[in-house]
Amino acid sequence: MLRANFNRNSDRTWHGSGLMAVMMLLLGAWAGSAVASVTEAPITDKPWREAVISVTDPDVTARFFKEIGGYEELGRGPLSPSAIAAWGLAPEAGGEYLLLRAPMGGDFGHVRLVSFDNAGRRMPMRPGARAWDTGCYFSMMIRVKDMQSIYDDAIRLGWWTETPITALQFGESDLRVVIYRGPDGVQVQTYDRLSPPLPEAIPDFERMTAPFNMMQMVADRDVAYDFFTGVLGFDTFYKGKPYTAKTPTPTPIGIPLSLTTSVPYRAGIVYPVAGEFGRMEMIEVMGLDGFDYSDQCEAPNLGILAVRYPVKDIDQARATLLRRGGQLWRDVSQVVIGDVGEVPLFSVKTPDGAMMQFFEP
Repeated sequence: MLRANFNRNSDRTWHGSGLMAVMMLLLGAWAGSAVASVTEAPITDKPWREAVISVTDPDVTARFFKEIGGYEELGRGPLSPSAIAAWGLAPEAGGEYLLLRAPMGGDFGHVRLVSFDNAGRRMPMRPGARAWDTGCYFSMMIRVKDMQSIYDDAIRLGWWTETPITALQFGESDLRVVIYRGPDGVQVQTYDRLSPPLPEAIPDFERMTAPFNMMQMVADRDVAYDFFTGVLGFDTFYKGKPYTAKTPTPTPIGIPLSLTTSVPYRAGIVYPVAGEFGRMEMIEVMGLDGFDYSDQCEAPNLGILAVRYPVKDIDQARATLLRRGGQLWRDVSQVVIGDVGEVPLFSVKTPDGAMMQFFEP
């Protein structure tokens, strides 16, 4: 099936990867870097339902989303024995969850905060969380309004910023971008587009939307991209050439200022179907050697643990993934997920260790 990746109504001024995507697209060069590819159908046709984040105290982390973004609490409770098993933990382990949803509603972009106990030593998945370190998830992205007030509120709540509020002025678009780091090293990357207005496909919101994109720092962008497009059948939102700035320029991913003219990075963004939510992004920082944390992306370690996509038929999704050369991290099992119910679910890992789960509602 031929799918040309030109979505003119989409929010192409922001790709989370920052200046490369923003500059190229806003200056009108996006048509040359967008990709038309021949792929099979995706194993899911929905955006990811929820992001699962492993934290020490769900209520502490939830304050950012509830007090700043007005997120509502959908439910809380103990983790079921089947959920503990699905994470690969011993039967004696336990835990709790807190499920949040943005006030814009919808069955996508939920945030599930989980805390494990009696599960062994917990350590950060990505200690330091530098952009040139690979493995696991780097940040979760949210569109916001009034960045300065959110910045002030985040500091008040004990969160910190990994980047300054970065002003990007290209073409007609006036953007503000920042990465916040909260308890347990959890990173939320936000952007505020002052002008022109956001696409009409994004429901109206007061301060924060639901999360719309998940970013990974990868060892090889093309290897990660081939996994998403070839194995999962995802479509391409953006795939760009390596980028370096002409003059020292702040980047939303925090590359040292003096290196922005000499250290290139390249990005790719995919989604199951065209839309403003459910995206997955991969960025390769080229020329800076960091640590590889791809073996630390599992429970009970602390950080962004997984994204969960719904599928129409779990057996068909599993068979399709295996036929295309994918591998299962955990095979299909019946899992009781709080405020979702008992569902069949399987887990896979990206080439850089980030976990993805697929379930049949």
